[in-house]
Amino acid sequence: QVKLVESGGGLVQPGGSLRLSCAYSESVFLVNTMGWYRQAPGKQRELVATVTDGTTNYADSVKGRFTISRDTTKNAVALQMNSLRPEDTAVYYCNAVRTGGPHLEYEIEDWGQGTQVTVAS
Repeated sequence: QVKLVESGGGLVQPGGSLRLSCAYSESVFLVNTMGWYRQAPGKQRELVATVTDGTTNYADSVKGRFTISRDTTKNAVALQMNSLRPEDTAVYYCNAVRTGGPHLEYEIEDWGQGTQVTVAS
C-alpha cells in the first residue's frame, strides 16, 4: 500500500530550526499537491504550507519563517522551519493529493503518520 513517510521531528529550543521531510514509500504518478498540516493538543488540524505546480501557499502564522520545497522527480516534500516558537508545537502531518482511477476520474488524498515537533526551553 502506498504510504507517505515522514522524518525530522523532535525537540528544539525557541528560535531554533528543524527540517521535516516526507516521501512516498513507492513510485506514484500524477501527484498534484503536496504539503504539511499540523495539529496541536486540543485544536483542529490546520494547514501549514502547500505547493502545487511550483506555487506555494503558507499559513499567515508561518510566513517568513517556514519554507516548503518539493522534489517532483521523487515525489518528496520538505519543510524548513526557522525561528521556531512554542506555539509551533504540534504533530506535523505530510499530505498529498494525486489523480487516480482507470480514467483519472478522481482524486486520492494521502496522509503521513505524523511527526512530533516540540518547541520548548
